[in-house]
Amino acid sequence: MTSLREQHSKVRQTPAPMTGCCLTDLTDLPRVGFRGAHTADYLRGRAFVLPDAPNRAVIQADGSHVARLSQTEYLLLGNPEDQGQRIADEEARWELDHQANYLLPRQDSHACFQMTGDYLSEVLAKLCGVDLSPQAFVPGAVAQTSAARINVIIINSGTAQQASFHILCDRASKAYFQGALEDAMQEYSGRTSAMFMR
Repeated sequence: MTSLREQHSKVRQTPAPMTGCCLTDLTDLPRVGFRGAHTADYLRGRAFVLPDAPNRAVIQADGSHVARLSQTEYLLLGNPEDQGQRIADEEARWELDHQANYLLPRQDSHACFQMTGDYLSEVLAKLCGVDLSPQAFVPGAVAQTSAARINVIIINSGTAQQASFHILCDRASKAYFQGALEDAMQEYSGRTSAMFMR
């Protein structure tokens, strides 16, 4: 099992243009889930700002993200700027007690990619039947759906300054799904780049 306290190396970019659509592999960046009737209170007590409804996400002041997947389930994604240290610490400090708040390890169960830049909805339209256009899939929206015939979680983690999607899939399908994303990006070759956590 991957240790969340290990040092994660910095994101390295492969030689390619910086404009257009960029794919980054964030699989080695810490992430964790929590679920239970008392989870919202627990996370608020840990100074997280929570989405007000399921299938919504909120960016935190430190750059991490909290996505609400159901009434009582939350997914926390680390920030590359601090190598996900805050999220790793949250997983390490959790202890089972009398509260209905249960840890859901996501580091080994899910792979995580981030797409930034232009053409995000166009690229994903080749793989996913959900309308992910900016008009329909606004910042903070979460889609739990299928892409390239596997289950995925797509989070619009963008801001007014930069379009961004976080995409999670089953870790066992990582290589397949990465290949599907890269294939879908080929139409925009010359305008795309890829980045990987090493």
